[in-house]
Amino acid sequence: MAEIHELRNFYGIEDYYTQEEKMLRNTVREFVKDKILPYIGEWWLKGEFPKHLIPEMAKLGLFGITLPEKYGGLGLGPVSYGLIMEELEYGDSGIRSFCSVHNSLAMYSIYTFGSEEQKNKYLPEMVKGKLIGCYGLTEPNAGSDPFSMETKAIKKGSKWILNGTKMWITNGSLADIAIVWAKDEEKNFHGFILEKGIKGFSSNEIKTKISMRASDTSELIMEDVEIDDSYRLPDTVGFKSCLMPLNEARYGITWGCVGSAWACFEEALNHSKERIQFKKPIASFQLTQKKLVDMFEDIIKAELLCLHLGRLKEKGKSKHYHVSLVKRNNTRVALEIARTAREILGAYGITTEYQSMRHSANLESVHTYEGTYEIHTLIVGKKLTDIDAVE
Repeated sequence: MAEIHELRNFYGIEDYYTQEEKMLRNTVREFVKDKILPYIGEWWLKGEFPKHLIPEMAKLGLFGITLPEKYGGLGLGPVSYGLIMEELEYGDSGIRSFCSVHNSLAMYSIYTFGSEEQKNKYLPEMVKGKLIGCYGLTEPNAGSDPFSMETKAIKKGSKWILNGTKMWITNGSLADIAIVWAKDEEKNFHGFILEKGIKGFSSNEIKTKISMRASDTSELIMEDVEIDDSYRLPDTVGFKSCLMPLNEARYGITWGCVGSAWACFEEALNHSKERIQFKKPIASFQLTQKKLVDMFEDIIKAELLCLHLGRLKEKGKSKHYHVSLVKRNNTRVALEIARTAREILGAYGITTEYQSMRHSANLESVHTYEGTYEIHTLIVGKKLTDIDAVE
């Protein structure tokens, strides 16, 4: 009977990863196995993010993975980053989201749009885990349509006055700095770095979630926040700039979904071989085997899509619609796999001693954040037809 590690290499995908990529992945896999999986059910029930693990995550190099060594990063490629996101989400979507937002949204924004002074001030400390970042784009009335953003930034001499509210912000309460987007009086988009504790800037953690419970999700409030122009990201180029980091985060999500899907599949497979009904394991029933094969096939295809997308990124050939195609596919199949795994587990599947129900609840959020399934469908649809169906 095939072992789990053999099944993951069913299609020979291991041959297409470098030794460095596999070593890094295996290191993170052991971290998740030892430090996350034994405790994540309890953290999820309590609605707690494991802040005590941040120093160890930093020590493992989970922050600044693709950032140049000049700023303290590892300077690794997108496939290494993706494999790390896969292993983290094998543990929990909330853990992966923490790292994804810190890396792909907050640090990426500073590295891409910040001044050299800003990069040197913030990035090395963010790599060390001494400063944690979040990303303030989504608002109560501006989700899929960020162009309707209501947060205002009024210029007064060398100062900016910010007013507005951001919603559903991962890392929002525990973050030391927030990358916040706002419109000026001419409707131009600007990114700002807001440090925790600045007058008029506050956060409220959202405690009523039944998804992503092991993640810090918060509301950010700006009431006449006055900051110097030196806290504005100077190299932004309008609306496009606030979307570019989202594309980086979406890339990590595509890999993360593979991790959660593997976790649910492996759990369902093991249970089906051990659960005896009608004097034989339920894995012997044709309907159960069909479910397992369908799940397995979808994971193999999802991982192949991720790997190819990662190699495209390495060559500088990936486009936003490539990311949308994979994000759209992988969040959907991961959610379907989590639900099917719960069916195979029966009543056991609704407890936190098992993973599938927790992953299913988390994936309800993953499926819709960083662009809903419908939005990514329209992005790919526009590329296929050359018609913008949103307008």
